[in-house]
Amino acid sequence: MRIGELARQAGVSTRTLRHYEALGLVTARRAANGYRDYAGAELRAVAEIRALADLGFTLEETRPFVECLRAGSPVGGACPDSIAVYRRKLGEVDEYLARLSQVRDELQAQLARALGARAHSAGDPRCEFSRPGSLP
Repeated sequence: MRIGELARQAGVSTRTLRHYEALGLVTARRAANGYRDYAGAELRAVAEIRALADLGFTLEETRPFVECLRAGSPVGGACPDSIAVYRRKLGEVDEYLARLSQVRDELQAQLARALGARAHSAGDPRCEFSRPGSLP
């Protein structure tokens, strides 16, 4: 199929397909007229790349999944290299969640301190919260 048809079916731009091709993630034969000619399997590869990209995978991280499909696996994530990428990505997500939890705890502590300070200074005329109508 030609590049425009693959782009339509995959829901991506022709520019995206050219970029994937430049990275070696999809391949095309060249017709006698110089047009790209993609095999039907490339649609599956692009779908795999897009699904992984939507989960936050970089294009380079999708490579083992595409290679797994090309090796004949019905699922791009079934090969050892793909499984290794899944494990590495889960580790990254776990680290990110732990960091977010730390940030949340710190924000919660700062809010508690701010609310405590606000209650303490409610009678202080210098504090904006002591003015009528100034409380949120």
